[in-house]
Amino acid sequence: MKKAEYIDPLIGTVGEENSYKCHGGGKTYPGAAVPGGMVQLSPDTITGGDNGTGYNYCHNTIEGFSFNRMSGIGWYGDLGNIQIMPVVGETDLRSGSNEEVPFTKGTDGWKSPFSHENECAKAGYYSVKLDKYDIFVRATAGVRSGMLSFTYPQTDDARVIFNFSRRIGGKADFEKINIVNERRIEGTIICTPAGGGFGRGHGNITYNLHFVCELSAAPLKMRFFSNEELIDKNLNSFEHEDTGIIAYFGDTLNEPLNIRCAISYVDLEGARKNFASEHDGFDFDLMKNKAMDLWQGAFDSVEVDGYDETDLTIFYTCLYHTLLDPRTACDCDGRYVVDGTIMTDSSYTHRTVFSGWDVYRSEFPLLTLINPEMVNDEVNSLLRIAEMKNTSFPQWELLSINAGCMVGDPGLIVVADAFVKGIRNYDTDKAYEIAKASSNCEKQLFGKPFKSVRPDCEQYKVDCFVPNKLSDTLEFLLADYTMARFAQAVGKTDDARYFIDRVKRYKENYNRFLGFLAPRRKSGRFVFDRGKYGDNGCVESNIYQQTWFTPYDVIGLSKLFGEKRTLKLLERFFEGADFSRLWNDDYNHSNEPCHNITHYFTMLGKPCRTQYWTRRVQKEAYRLGAFGFCGNEDVGQLSAWYVLSALGFAQLCPGYPAYFLNTPLFKSCRIKLDPKYHACKTADTFTVVCDCDPLENLYIKSAKLNSKALNRAYLTYEEITDGGILELILAKEPCPEFGMDVPASFLSEI
Repeated sequence: MKKAEYIDPLIGTVGEENSYKCHGGGKTYPGAAVPGGMVQLSPDTITGGDNGTGYNYCHNTIEGFSFNRMSGIGWYGDLGNIQIMPVVGETDLRSGSNEEVPFTKGTDGWKSPFSHENECAKAGYYSVKLDKYDIFVRATAGVRSGMLSFTYPQTDDARVIFNFSRRIGGKADFEKINIVNERRIEGTIICTPAGGGFGRGHGNITYNLHFVCELSAAPLKMRFFSNEELIDKNLNSFEHEDTGIIAYFGDTLNEPLNIRCAISYVDLEGARKNFASEHDGFDFDLMKNKAMDLWQGAFDSVEVDGYDETDLTIFYTCLYHTLLDPRTACDCDGRYVVDGTIMTDSSYTHRTVFSGWDVYRSEFPLLTLINPEMVNDEVNSLLRIAEMKNTSFPQWELLSINAGCMVGDPGLIVVADAFVKGIRNYDTDKAYEIAKASSNCEKQLFGKPFKSVRPDCEQYKVDCFVPNKLSDTLEFLLADYTMARFAQAVGKTDDARYFIDRVKRYKENYNRFLGFLAPRRKSGRFVFDRGKYGDNGCVESNIYQQTWFTPYDVIGLSKLFGEKRTLKLLERFFEGADFSRLWNDDYNHSNEPCHNITHYFTMLGKPCRTQYWTRRVQKEAYRLGAFGFCGNEDVGQLSAWYVLSALGFAQLCPGYPAYFLNTPLFKSCRIKLDPKYHACKTADTFTVVCDCDPLENLYIKSAKLNSKALNRAYLTYEEITDGGILELILAKEPCPEFGMDVPASFLSEI
């Protein structure tokens, strides 16, 4: 069985919380995409609510199929443009399930019931039967184009509805549509925050989507409609804020109708070029097979040897989700848009959808091993945006705009971690200057006004805390740690000492009365909080969850808390959690602040507890089916944690290039290295081999790296990317003697 055949895109496709008690869902989508594809073509069950992809498994109707969307996100989503729906006979001129644009005249809409029994989702392919019309729909995708195929029943009134004003999380502001000829439609869709979108407008996302759609058969006629009314005149072009087209085929369709559409965020000429670059006619199966081949090729970077079908399905589906984003944002000719300016750079692929606060924790540490080229692309993309706008690297980037979602300076963290690992095919001097200016909240850079993402930075620079904000404080301290590592790697020793001295002051945030790290007022006095579950100053977390966030000095934190107390707190932290739930007040795997804390036990001399709790999370937080993720998939982060841990690793602290061990899920795991970015001194692959079944033997008894005994429960990035073999001897019972050699502190090496 091919690796890509294990992919199940239906995993995690539950949307907003009202569908299931204590379960908000993964918010993924089941539709067709290729690795890093600009087009991500999927069914839409609804427009509205906190269903960021437009699809929610718990719904029972489909309103259409649109060509772009985000994956695994909350905050009401964005994109979802060019919605196409096949119908039979006359319908209302609204979908009937668009909560953003309610009916003014209709009652039922063109939406159709469907059954999950008639739904199929695979790598690069989706199909479903629309029960209302007895129409069989198939979808597949390339990088910048996608194809829909509609098989109608015998009918004398086959139609297709094109809805150009639809947008996830809102609506498009304006559309300019041209019927070029009887089979070709082109247009531009303008979207701004006034129409909603990401965060229902609070993400301040503006973009123009340009498209070319071509039909495999010519309709008898096409007519525009707007505001639930057909336009009387037979127009070939139409501009409005609410634009659609109905294509009438009557009884002329004796074979499936295929519709191919290419998109561009640059201009119409870009959409035309993208269409031509991927256009092989209307051979649906050819495009579908190419999509599968792209996934199979992407999976060549990782191979696991296992027999448990559930583990293999979850593993490769998680790997699939990690490779959806950051996606291609440039046209086939290398052009892309930043801040309204069209740019060209053929030295890298400009990318978008960077959920920084989420993905710096596991996804980018995974990608530096299995796809460093994608990391290099993303660093170039972040750098170009920061350079053009003269700002910090974006925190949460969508279409070259910093949506300002979440906190901290995650772009700096990703750039610094990449540099430390030798991923450097970009202007490293400029990247360093932007990172340093962001860290110090400079007002000027490169002779122009500079805008940092850090609020209240003047007090932070002096006192090393952000008033009333614990999460901000700890995120900026981590960014400072990676900045120190960045400075050390470029030989800026004074800068390195300056930033590491700031990081060492994290201990000043310890509230001895409360017994945890806690937020402080501007005066320096602690914000009053009743206990560890208080959430004052915490973002999507509480004091208990956020207090562990000093990955650069786990041992120092334990001394602050008391070493015995720390171990007891950690055990209670995990014992009190239900890993399958959407939300926990204790360890909360459904959200990022808790990720990788299972590996703190290794730093504290208890690697067998890391092995135990990591396995518990793997098996209980990830399952098959629509409810398979314990929380939002978060643009690859939730999946990347699983993939890395299944291979036997976690990078505990960005900027510190070491991967801490846990017991792998599979008896053998192989990573194909990239000699362009990896040294490959010993081999061009890195393999982890277990002497027996890791599903039955949870604990690591001993290890060898390239035939030499290894008594530490971590490997450096250099050791992994030099290639070779890590041999693990496993046991059924805990083996406390293994892995006792750990770094005293990641701070002491600067």
